[in-house]
Amino acid sequence: MKLTAEREKLLSPLQAVIGVVERRQTMPVLANVLLSVRDGRLAITATDLEVELVAATEVTVQQAGDITVPGRKFLDILRALPDKALVSLAVEAEKVVIKAARSRFSLSTLPAVEFPTIDDINSQQTVRLPRKELLRLLEKTHFSMAQQDVRYYLNGMLLEIDGQLLRAVATDGHRLALCETALSANAKSAQQVIVPRKGVLELQRILGDEGDADLAIGSNHVRAQIGDVRFTSKLIDGRFPEYSRVIPAAPAAAIRADRDVLRQALQRTAILSNEKYRGIRITVKKNAVTVQAHNPEQEEAEEEIEVNYDGADLEVGFNVNYLLDALAAIDGIEVELGLTDSNSSCLIRSPGNAAARYVVMPMRL
Repeated sequence: MKLTAEREKLLSPLQAVIGVVERRQTMPVLANVLLSVRDGRLAITATDLEVELVAATEVTVQQAGDITVPGRKFLDILRALPDKALVSLAVEAEKVVIKAARSRFSLSTLPAVEFPTIDDINSQQTVRLPRKELLRLLEKTHFSMAQQDVRYYLNGMLLEIDGQLLRAVATDGHRLALCETALSANAKSAQQVIVPRKGVLELQRILGDEGDADLAIGSNHVRAQIGDVRFTSKLIDGRFPEYSRVIPAAPAAAIRADRDVLRQALQRTAILSNEKYRGIRITVKKNAVTVQAHNPEQEEAEEEIEVNYDGADLEVGFNVNYLLDALAAIDGIEVELGLTDSNSSCLIRSPGNAAARYVVMPMRL
């Protein structure tokens, strides 16, 4: 294998895939990236056996071939080289020699045959949508995924294709986030898959604003083609909860408030909430909401804000962090909070917009 390319041509694809390279590996080859040189193109592959990223770039090829090199060291070398430097890579006696101007580096290698790759995902259907729409789905919901929950199916995000809609749903059992977007064409069939947490975060990292993304969904994998980067992730084998049951259909009481005013009131009150449980009490009266917090040190915070509300008086407790996360994801100046009683969930959304909805379970205080 032998090639030459400008530093940036090598650095950009390597930066796109390096996120899945773990520092501590059970298999030494997983700390490496696979370099595949063919027909004037270099493909760089990285995997942790759950998520695989492949980024391609055009290079000048003197000799085709495949080899693996330590990913982090390769990245550090390219970062340290001067801008626009012409870099040459060549395999010499089981080492990869990197040259640029008067710099020379020799990296250890492992055979390409040892590197695990996912070739065919047996795609059942492919949907195309703007990258910014897919990114919006992930950004509006990812924070509600569970972390290391024994209910392993919660440690990821549900992607659901339903007619002309693509829906993302995440829940940790205490809160739920849902966001949906329209597809340009009707899907072949309804489908639900659970993408693991790391896959969601990596996909979010590589998605840009421009162009389209092709999302291919197989029985065990999901794959997205984003420009010159191909993302593949294993799916979580499990049954996602029936999320529609959790979303209150028509809450009895609707509170309309200025999103920023409510958010700032919650942030100030949260300072004196219990550091472990983060509980706050919300008291709702005609056109007013009072937010209260106290902690084991007998410290208290109270804040009252004006809202648009004309229902019965209510008092309910919530985890303030869950409310703040939902408010941060809401677009628009106003926010609507739907409440039924002190034992029911709160439905948070932008007034008149059902595309993004957030449910927060109540807390006993």
